[in-house]
Amino acid sequence: MTPTQAIWRSLAALTLTVVLAGCNEARNPGYQGWVEADMIFVSPDESGRVTKLDVREGDEVKPGDRLYSVDDDLQQANLNQNKATLANAQQSYDRAASLSKTGSGTQATLDSAVSGLRVAEAQVATSQTRLARRIGYAPIAGAVQQIYFREGETVPAQRPVLSIMPPGNMKVRFYVSEVDLPKLAIGDKVQVTCDNCSPDLTARIYFIATTAEYTPPVIYSLDERNKLVYLVQARPSRPDALRVGQPISVFLSPKTPVADKR
Repeated sequence: MTPTQAIWRSLAALTLTVVLAGCNEARNPGYQGWVEADMIFVSPDESGRVTKLDVREGDEVKPGDRLYSVDDDLQQANLNQNKATLANAQQSYDRAASLSKTGSGTQATLDSAVSGLRVAEAQVATSQTRLARRIGYAPIAGAVQQIYFREGETVPAQRPVLSIMPPGNMKVRFYVSEVDLPKLAIGDKVQVTCDNCSPDLTARIYFIATTAEYTPPVIYSLDERNKLVYLVQARPSRPDALRVGQPISVFLSPKTPVADKR
């Protein structure tokens, strides 16, 4: 073999190695998944018309920040009515207590007046709470993700006016096959990649399903189709670098070898 032939053979072997390496990488797309978040939904206890929105989508809020107001005419009227009832109950109690001291009244009359006064006080407290809850406050720090009802619209009871996304509630969801399941454990760190994302994104596994399910339709990997898979969820180390609904790929981090104790 001439030196020229040896050089060309070496180049061909090197090229084949690079091609095979590229093929191996192409066969390892990672675990396909997406980004989700556990939203906090803020809603009124009773239906009403939204009279004011104090925030917009994307605003950062802190616990206790005012979010919205709902009309309170009915709640205010109910409070006024119960305050009038309380005033009458107070007069009845004062009269019964005075008669009891002089011996003109009976104990049963006094007990009835005390009971009526306590009920009236409780009704006023309830009305005050209902009135106060016509204003929605942020229960947690986060970003306003979506507003469902605008000013002038009527929101039904228990329906959220808006949602808040706390940074710590962001999560990465992906599926692994039964064969790969032993490779993962709670607390493991995984690498997360996505289009035009930072190359150093990681997440830590906090949930591994114990029940298998069929590959969901949002996963388009041909290798995973029609197989039973297990849901895995992980908390990203940098939730601000990801967006809800964003498709991602997850790769396992290499395990730290255990030292030989011989």
